[in-house]
Parts: sequence; C-alpha cells; structure tokens
Amino acid sequence: MESQVHYLRLSLNWKLINTISEIDRFDASWATIERKEGQSLKQLKNIATVRSVGASTRIEGSKMSDEEVEVLLKNIDISKLEDRDSQEVVGYFQTLDIISESFQDIRIDKSSLKNLHSILMKHSEKDQWHKGDYKQHSNAVEANYPDGTKQIIFQTKEPGFPTEDAMNSLFEWYSSDKETHPLVKSALFSYEFVSIHPFQDGNGRLSRLLATLLLLQNGYRWIQYVSLEHEIESRKNEYYRVLRSCQSNRPNENINEWVVFFFSALKNIQEQLMRKLESTGIEGSLSPREKSILTFIGNYAGCKSGEIAKRLDIPNPTVKRILTDLVSRKLIIKHGSGSGTNYSIM
Repeated sequence: MESQVHYLRLSLNWKLINTISEIDRFDASWATIERKEGQSLKQLKNIATVRSVGASTRIEGSKMSDEEVEVLLKNIDISKLEDRDSQEVVGYFQTLDIISESFQDIRIDKSSLKNLHSILMKHSEKDQWHKGDYKQHSNAVEANYPDGTKQIIFQTKEPGFPTEDAMNSLFEWYSSDKETHPLVKSALFSYEFVSIHPFQDGNGRLSRLLATLLLLQNGYRWIQYVSLEHEIESRKNEYYRVLRSCQSNRPNENINEWVVFFFSALKNIQEQLMRKLESTGIEGSLSPREKSILTFIGNYAGCKSGEIAKRLDIPNPTVKRILTDLVSRKLIIKHGSGSGTNYSIM
C-alpha cells in the first residue's frame, strides 16, 4: 500500500511495519536497562560521542582518526584550532553536546536549526560568512572519497525563496503530522533536509545531528549510547547510492529504499548496543569497575593495562588485579607477555 507523507511517497508493507515493531520493542525495555547499567552507559556514551564526531566529519572529508578526535576533545584549546579538520570536529562535538543535554528544549523550526548550524560552523574560519544563514549560492550533494576525489550525488533546492519555502513546508509538515510513526517522520525529515540542502555547507553533518535530535525527542534515548554516524560511515557507499537512487525520481519520489536503509542502520546499532551491554555482565555479577574495564576492552581491543588505568582513572595495580580475574573467568583473552601484554573480549 503506497501512502503520501509530506511530498514523498512511501510503500508500507509488512516487512517495514515489522522492523518498526522490532525497534519499538527494544525501546520499550530500554528504561529498565538504563536503570541497571548506569556506569557502563556513561562510558558507552563517551565512546559513542567520539565515534560519532569522528565518523560524521570523516564522511565529509576529514582525515582525523577516532584516536586523534579523542585526544583533541580532551584538550580543546580554541585558540589552537588552526586546521579545518580540528575546527569541524570541535564544532560537531559542541553541537552534539547541546543536543544531548537540551534536546527536549530544541524546537524543530527555522530559528533552532539556524542556531545549531551556527554552533556547528562556529570554529570553521572559511564558513564564518554563511554560518547560521540559509545558502546564497547553489550547492549540490557531493560524496568525498578517501583518495580525495568527489562525485556529485544530486542537485539540491535553489537558493533564495525556493529553499525558504521548502524548509517552511518541511517544518509545517513535521509539526502538524500526528499520524505518521515517529521513526518514519525522523527518516523522512533527515532525507528531505539533505535533499533541500538549505545551508551553504555543513548540511550532511547537520542532517545526522538532526536524526539524533529527532530520535531523542521521540523517546529513543538509547541512540546516545551508540553511533548512528559510525554505522553510516561503515556503509558510506550504500548511503550515497540510496540517496542518489531516491533523488533520481524527484519530485514526489518513493523513498522506501531510504527508509529501509535508515531503519536497518538503527537495527544494527541496537544489536551492537545489546552485545556491548551483555559483554559488561548485564546480569549484574560484575562490580562497576569490572564493568567499565570490560566495556573499555570491548571497544579498544588490544589495549594494555597502563592504557586502561590512565583512561579510566583507576590505579594500575587494581586494573592488573581485575584483568587477571576477568581472564580467569573467561570474559577476556590475554595476548602476549611482559610489556607487550594486551587484552581483548572473548
């Protein structure tokens, strides 16, 4: 059965409906998990933030690794943000932080989105002339590849009144539509925002931030403990292919392919989150320190005791004792010996 939502067409079928139900069933149990796993979730959120910032900026051409992003975010010195990659990383981090802390107070309207864009571009020297304002020149969605090449994915809405009208229509639809499922609305809003490409630059990054914002506002709080951006980065070619495929039939296109991609990304990161929580001993048999160390090893395979002690601020003798215990309980694997000893999850 095909339906029209906003200006887009969507073919609702049992497979799509079942996926929505699966995501919602997970969400229904999340409140209980959140209460039980406080310490583990705190660490997962920190890791997810680094991965999200790194992945989303790399999709747009940044060369910084997650390790480099983490070092930068721990020692932010705005006066020393001289290269564009660092400027974009800090801008993304600060925007994501505001969304995480204040998502309930952020309205989905022109003023709020312009403010988020202004924060996102705050440190980018070459973007000062257009930050927080709709585009003044035509732009296009481009794919940035590791070898430095670019490819135009699709053309976007013309600047001026066409962009202004399209965004106003998008805000009006999102606010007034009380029937469409929140997950579908989030997927559609993200797609249409990228299709319009309302700002001169930063649209891809902001679209992924907005996806997180909309999911949080609709009650999917688990999204802040995993990285949707990292999932998209790992499927970057598919991401661009799906966008191009849907856009080729614009206007009034059927966007089933995009919705299926968006939902499969959410399903994958839900499963990743549960695997991580299970590896930390969700049954409650581990102490908070044991859980935090197990979670850390799960995210940083090959880490050493000194690194764990430094990153988690736990005395090294305590870390070594816990590592020995976790090895004996067959929760982690010890590799090597002496100074080369490192650990990974079973």
